[in-house]
Amino acid sequence: MVVFPAIDIRGGNCVRLYQGDFNKETIFSNNPEEMAQQWEIEGAKYLHIVDLDGARAGSPVNIFTIKKIIETVNIPIEVGGGIRTLDDIYDLLEMGVDRVILGSAAVDNPNLVKQAAREFEEGVIVGIDAKNGKVAVHGWDDTSEITSTELAMRMGDAGIMTIIFTDISRDGTLGGVQAERFANIAIRSGISVIASGGVGSIDDIKALKKYEDDGVIGVILGKSIYTGALSLSEAIAVAEAGGDA
Repeated sequence: MVVFPAIDIRGGNCVRLYQGDFNKETIFSNNPEEMAQQWEIEGAKYLHIVDLDGARAGSPVNIFTIKKIIETVNIPIEVGGGIRTLDDIYDLLEMGVDRVILGSAAVDNPNLVKQAAREFEEGVIVGIDAKNGKVAVHGWDDTSEITSTELAMRMGDAGIMTIIFTDISRDGTLGGVQAERFANIAIRSGISVIASGGVGSIDDIKALKKYEDDGVIGVILGKSIYTGALSLSEAIAVAEAGGDA
């Protein structure tokens, strides 16, 4: 199971939000590329980058910062936030991003997802953010009527191989994960799931690790590693251990 340190960018800073609320922001660094380098030094093999400004604007905003991160680290990165066109995807992949995350586009423009999956294959994954079981879009400002499980199944049909599933109610809370929920999404959709939201201790990593064979292939860490509640190196050791941790 892969551990993805998260770097959420807003106004050029590395921040964390509480339950996706832009009014509940904590700035952890004004130098995201240095933050990225720190996570690489601590053992990260992949980084998860979100352009929060882009998510609200509907198009990528923090391109300069993302480019600096690419130039600073030697590990792959995935990027999401405001990516709504094939050109957006192409530009980011050309810049050196390993894979691009489609979020709101999965609800607003399913044909784009199908085209992207066909053209870019594993270079595109989908982020599904759930609030009370329903999918949240447009920087989590709006909630659609489609359920997270239904959307995941549609993404599988569209050719997407991996989704990031975020439990917004737990995001930034350190309140623990509902590991079975991530496993259920993976099993019902038939595609791989990266878990996000609520990780607060090493026990959460162990709980998710048990469902690796069911399709839970990764976990995104945010507030837990920024506050020191969880050691990134320890989380990676548990996630990469053979068998059940």
